[in-house]
Amino acid sequence: MSKDILFLLPKAFKDAKQPDKIFYCPHCLPIEGALSSYKDKLRELDVRYADFPRPREEVIAIAGEDNQSLPLLVLGKGRTTSHKTGEYNGHQLVAGSAPILAALAELYGIPVSH
Repeated sequence: MSKDILFLLPKAFKDAKQPDKIFYCPHCLPIEGALSSYKDKLRELDVRYADFPRPREEVIAIAGEDNQSLPLLVLGKGRTTSHKTGEYNGHQLVAGSAPILAALAELYGIPVSH
């Protein structure tokens, strides 16, 4: 895998435990804002949406079973960031909205949070 992959939850999703509600992920929403605001800088980023229920097979295949929490940035082979929160199979991982946004600023040149 050479491209960075960003896994997010869908912008609106259901939880079988609360079927009468529609949810959004408060950790994914700030990243969605950056994706929308800085499309030109983030166009090379592979953004994928994983369903809410676990197991999240596509995430597991790339980041391991212990790294299913979203949002998650998986860096391409050989790419590094000072904001890494983990590693799996030779790929650096960045979990959580603040570390991901900081990594995107470092790697793609989007503005940093003030």
